[in-house]
Amino acid sequence: MKDDDQLFSQEMADVRPLASDKRVVYLKSSGHPAAKGSAESQPERPENTFTTGFLDILPVDEPLEYKQSGVQQGVLDKLRAGKYPLEASLNLLRKPVETCRQELFNFFCESQTHSLRTLLIIHGRGRDDESHTNIVRSYVAKWLKQLDEVQAFSVALQRDGGAGACYVALKKTAQAKQENWERHAKRSR
Repeated sequence: MKDDDQLFSQEMADVRPLASDKRVVYLKSSGHPAAKGSAESQPERPENTFTTGFLDILPVDEPLEYKQSGVQQGVLDKLRAGKYPLEASLNLLRKPVETCRQELFNFFCESQTHSLRTLLIIHGRGRDDESHTNIVRSYVAKWLKQLDEVQAFSVALQRDGGAGACYVALKKTAQAKQENWERHAKRSR
């Protein structure tokens, strides 16, 4: 047994971990004490406009999917296929609707601050239309449609949560557009 351990150690001595090409940022909720301490340096957040009023409950078997007008179908197709690298995720499983409302809005504001473009929201999937997870899922779809910065959203692939999660594609921030323009303008000279 000891010989096996030594042999294994010798064989693995020059092995290096593979570089990860996925960059996922897990944003902490704003209720975290460390986040409150740096509040002076952060710009003031807009008011949470997500409503919890009237809701059209989506059938459980209907996949979440939305594309803002003017967005190409190819963007939605690539999003649905999981071709865009995920930059952050939010887990809303087993949380009350009001908590989900606040966390989703804070998550969206943080994503805008960090110029993130592709998000994963894990909302869960109920067994029937009136289940709590399906109500949260329906609210998430309603709230995401209220945001002008959301280009599209689609049901996630099975590896990322399947029907219990959705990918969200956000528009570029003004700063990201400016940086992109400057980068490409330098090449054209």
